Amino acid sequence: MRLTQLSVASHSVIDHIEPLGPDDVIARRLEELGFVPGEPVRMIAHGPLGSDPVAVEIGFTRFALRQAEADRVILRSDPGEHLAAE
Repeated sequence: MRLTQLSVASHSVIDHIEPLGPDDVIARRLEELGFVPGEPVRMIAHGPLGSDPVAVEIGFTRFALRQAEADRVILRSDPGEHLAAE
């Protein structure tokens, strides 16, 4: 599932960032911001009528992302596996 498909107030865990090429600066920047495998994420809000931006929370930090950026964040199919490991 992609981050853009997560409903408001729902939680999941990041599986990976989908790069568009070997030197993808957007994918690298998302990882630098904390969008890394195993990190819990929560959807705060979608833009009006499902448009830009989406607001998400990682830890105590909130981010506003464009749909195109959020669509590249792939979530685990079973976010409970992260919680069970802790």
